[in-house]
Amino acid sequence: MWKRLFSVFLLCGMSLAGWAQELNCKVTILHDKITGVDAQVFNNMQKALTEFMNGHKWSKDDFATAEKIDCSILLNLTGNNVGGDIDAYSATLSIQATRPVYNSGYTTNLINFVDKDITFHYSQFSVLNFDDNSISGTDPLSSNLTALMAYYAYLMLALDYDSFSPEGGTQFLKKAQNVVSNGPDGKGISGWKSIENTHNRYWIVDEMLNPRFSDMRSYWYTIHREGLDSMSAKPTESRTRILTNLKKVYNVNRDNPSSILVQFFFNAKGDELLHLLGQAPKAERGQYITLLTALDVPNAAKYNSLR
Repeated sequence: MWKRLFSVFLLCGMSLAGWAQELNCKVTILHDKITGVDAQVFNNMQKALTEFMNGHKWSKDDFATAEKIDCSILLNLTGNNVGGDIDAYSATLSIQATRPVYNSGYTTNLINFVDKDITFHYSQFSVLNFDDNSISGTDPLSSNLTALMAYYAYLMLALDYDSFSPEGGTQFLKKAQNVVSNGPDGKGISGWKSIENTHNRYWIVDEMLNPRFSDMRSYWYTIHREGLDSMSAKPTESRTRILTNLKKVYNVNRDNPSSILVQFFFNAKGDELLHLLGQAPKAERGQYITLLTALDVPNAAKYNSLR
């Protein structure tokens, strides 16, 4: 922890006084598609989830206020009365998290992802509890909400720690994998099982822990500590290091086509890489554009525009 603590102290240039939990999370509930339910239920839901994310202790480490991970969660309720239960909802969950870049006022994305496999039960006075040793609880649909939040809390911590030290977030990936392995199982619940599809919560953490994808985590460290955090002192060298090492991601994608982890990565980093590419001399861009257009096909036109 002290290694990361020292890094964040350097990044923020702030006093480390005031110890706190790990997250500074803003939760927003959209409920315009839901009718016949008192709006106060959604106010309570938003308040309860905010307190759950920011008040739960997700690690054994003590975080200074300056260390807390800034994140936002948008829970867009798309329907209710799931399975005939008026308090059971379907939803999508959009999550973003950032961390500061050394010696700058800039923050960089850690995660930018939309999870569409959301169903849960929540009533007016629901109490949100989570226990790593009893994830499903007695009511799988109610427990699914806290399991989802815990999974993404651990994933954010893993990505944050990985950005400060090589594979530093492994402990949190294993916690997220424990949530997956013991996730709620019931009618209408999805996203936790490998057999459902190849682009869900199961596969994100599975691929991050799989040695076949180790170069993705290596590049994650390179992009942050060896690249962005060095940009103020050595901008050309740092940019070149980030762009040159894209070959690691290319090799992973070649050996594991249609991986969710590559897509997950570009959801967070695509715009940033586009910006860095635009700063490179035009004569050098071609080799990087070839890699980026192969890796991030939906945005190929953006990269090609910089030729």
